[in-house]
Amino acid sequence: MSGAKRRASLPERALRAARQRARTQAFGRTLTIAPRDDLVGMGLPYGRWAVPASLIDADSVCYLGGIGKDISFDLGLIARFGCTIHAFDPVPEAVEYARAAAAAEPRFVLHPAGLWSQDGTLRFYDHREPGFVSHSATDMHDTGTFFAAPVRSVASLMHELGHDRVDLLKLSVEGSEYELVGNVLDEQLDVRVLCVEFAQPAPRPPIDAVLGRLRAAGYALVEASLPPWNWKLTFVRAAR
Repeated sequence: MSGAKRRASLPERALRAARQRARTQAFGRTLTIAPRDDLVGMGLPYGRWAVPASLIDADSVCYLGGIGKDISFDLGLIARFGCTIHAFDPVPEAVEYARAAAAAEPRFVLHPAGLWSQDGTLRFYDHREPGFVSHSATDMHDTGTFFAAPVRSVASLMHELGHDRVDLLKLSVEGSEYELVGNVLDEQLDVRVLCVEFAQPAPRPPIDAVLGRLRAAGYALVEASLPPWNWKLTFVRAAR
């Protein structure tokens, strides 16, 4: 494993934050949102997502990629709708946290693996900020330090778990979102509600390309939450 890069100075961090706020505002101005009157926010502020309540019930199949140290969204779905959720994260600290936080909830099913476009093993690279639980399979923070962990594809999981659809797929996966959304579309998987976090900083062209593919596949953007470092978008696919 190679050594991590030098941590940025305070002036460097302030400049980077200012630039990212400007990028975020510019990105927000490009979005067209299709309003819905059934959206509900679930989870604490950091882990919050908006989902269409009319499309989720006790029988919904929910795959939630990325745990970190916040499962308030996961537990909120269970409490409101009574559904079973499948949560995925390859990071040992996240797995340990989730096991303790959901120990009394049998409808929270934990899978200690990452999501990817195929089954296998990947390197997961450290965040640039010390102490962050999140790791990136794409080394988006260019740290070079990593650990290896198993990964699963959505299609493989659906086959193993006996699901012919996924009613809700959440991707908070530190740079793997492009690979995963592309794979879902390429495989024409029956994913009905898609929550995607575009982790930052990241170049705009790949994000715009993903948004274009989702529109072409019949997904409408129904909610955008845009903290500077975590662009969180909720999409709903038109009925087939």
